[in-house]
Amino acid sequence: MALTKSSLALFALRITGKLSLKAAQRVGRLLGTLSWWLPTRSRKVTTINIDLSFPELTETERQRLVRSSLRHTGQTFLEIPLMWEWPVEDCLALIQEVEGLELIDSALAEGRGVVLLAPHLGNWELAGIYFSSRYQMAALYSPPNMPGFEDYMIRVRERAGSTLVRGDRRGLVRMVSILKSGSIAGILPDQSPHRDSGYAHGPFFGHKVRTMTLASKLIARSGAASFTTFAERLKDGRGFRIIIRPTEPGIDSSDPVEAVTALNQSVEKCVREIPEQYQWEYKRFRHLTPGEPHPYDPGRVCK
Repeated sequence: MALTKSSLALFALRITGKLSLKAAQRVGRLLGTLSWWLPTRSRKVTTINIDLSFPELTETERQRLVRSSLRHTGQTFLEIPLMWEWPVEDCLALIQEVEGLELIDSALAEGRGVVLLAPHLGNWELAGIYFSSRYQMAALYSPPNMPGFEDYMIRVRERAGSTLVRGDRRGLVRMVSILKSGSIAGILPDQSPHRDSGYAHGPFFGHKVRTMTLASKLIARSGAASFTTFAERLKDGRGFRIIIRPTEPGIDSSDPVEAVTALNQSVEKCVREIPEQYQWEYKRFRHLTPGEPHPYDPGRVCK
């Protein structure tokens, strides 16, 4: 049987999934340190993003944050196989504390649905496991680029009780129905949407970036409450802390710019709590306002 990218990825996930949390984090920190020492794409993009986002820091402080971020990114990379391969109860045992759960319980008690916005901060896969094991929950997802990998991803993400819904027009209709029934919808809100998707430009760390309007439409059409959440990585392999925060006013506005501004402010507030644990290696600023200089490709402009 010929090996494919999908089969190789699944093999690597299953092997890595046999590690302990401390071992996975140790290897992840090593990989992150290597990506700091070497002229890697991750180091380049992370440096650009942190320079754009924290101009108030000194050069030394920004470089220190770049190095710490790369180490945390490495840990996240090695933790994901654990979250996908470990039994659900073993994953949940990693959670040492939950802050803000009363916000969700109060909204559900009022008969409202809840939209949970989980940025790429800390360990978002663990956050998904926690909420789907506790509540009736659906989560939006985009199909992976590797053929044959989607079935595996759906199976491992749904094993704690979540239902995965494709992030297309049909999926949006389904999610509104789920929220109106008083359930929870989970969304990763900080990815740059495709040109043919609903979007507007709103400020994120002082720069107007292309931002999805899907989350705000869901909140507005369903009347759901909304919160941000993330799983903060604790030191020395001690596990994680789940944090839940209110979103900023205006996130359900009919004005798309006002809505995405509130969305980005909500995400930014979370990131500023633990900036080293954000996925800064993602090119979040590649779609600035059209005509602005392209931050990752000098000589080009954003479109």
